[in-house]
Amino acid sequence: MEQAAAVVGIDVSKATLDVALVQGGKTAEVRQYANDAAGVKALATWLKQRRAREAHVCLEATGTYGDAVALALYQAGYRVSVVNPARIKAYGQSQLKRNKTDRLDAVLIADFCRTQQPELWTPPDPVWLELRAMARHLVDLKSMRQQEKNRLGVETSTKVQEVLEAHITFIDHQIEDLEQDIQRFIDQHPDLKRDRDLLVSIPGLSDLSASLLLAEVPNLRAFGSARQLVAFAGLNPQQRTSGSSVRGQTPLSKMGSPTLRRVLYMPALAAQRFNPILAPWVAQLKARGKSKMETLGAVMRKLLVLAYGVLKSGQPFDPAFSTAAP
Repeated sequence: MEQAAAVVGIDVSKATLDVALVQGGKTAEVRQYANDAAGVKALATWLKQRRAREAHVCLEATGTYGDAVALALYQAGYRVSVVNPARIKAYGQSQLKRNKTDRLDAVLIADFCRTQQPELWTPPDPVWLELRAMARHLVDLKSMRQQEKNRLGVETSTKVQEVLEAHITFIDHQIEDLEQDIQRFIDQHPDLKRDRDLLVSIPGLSDLSASLLLAEVPNLRAFGSARQLVAFAGLNPQQRTSGSSVRGQTPLSKMGSPTLRRVLYMPALAAQRFNPILAPWVAQLKARGKSKMETLGAVMRKLLVLAYGVLKSGQPFDPAFSTAAP
């Protein structure tokens, strides 16, 4: 693929967009914009003023925070790449980049785009965006309910307790309705229904957890390998080989989607007990001295590998066939 005349690296946060423009071999020009409609419009105007209409734009996959700017620049005719943060971090380490600020991250992303020419991004299917919006609102509602329950446990005012109990009941109804809406929505779309039914063949994944998994990744099959999917979720082990850490725990990289990890948490707890492949494997891990969290992380990773396997093959889970965990 022919290299773009200019590259743009965007470091995305909830509130801001730190932008680095590199063109003609010159030093990066860095700007910051608000991460809202006005900020995205101002960014597009600035790129036009800088004669960077043919630029290749690169940003990290950061959940929903980068969706608007990626879509706006794609629709404006830019080539856009949305990259796993783990790739950017590994690239920075390979370049011996030790300092970390939002402005420097934007420059690093631009340099990654210039040298690595990452694959181009296209907007996801609106059907999937609707599913993801419902699924994430469901997660928010459950978090809100837990917060209210925590307050109820320590509240001494009778009146406030009544208010909290009424709010919890209201949230419970909303959660129940939304869970049903999600299943009805999936039932109305044959591709989603097929994938959900394949996923629930894996012991540990319910209709709901399978639906939430589909909502977090628009197309699990699109990953080139199960290892790439695991890295996207941030469930790949982060090796440490210095000092006493050689004999310590091996933490997860956690460089990918935190929402996807949350989705897999409860299914992993169930799979430890009921999945015919994972239950004996968990016993082996514990016998080798693995901690509860290390074991749980390994089960989450294995579930994701199994999910990739059933969707890639189009065949339901077969307990007679085991896929080695990455």
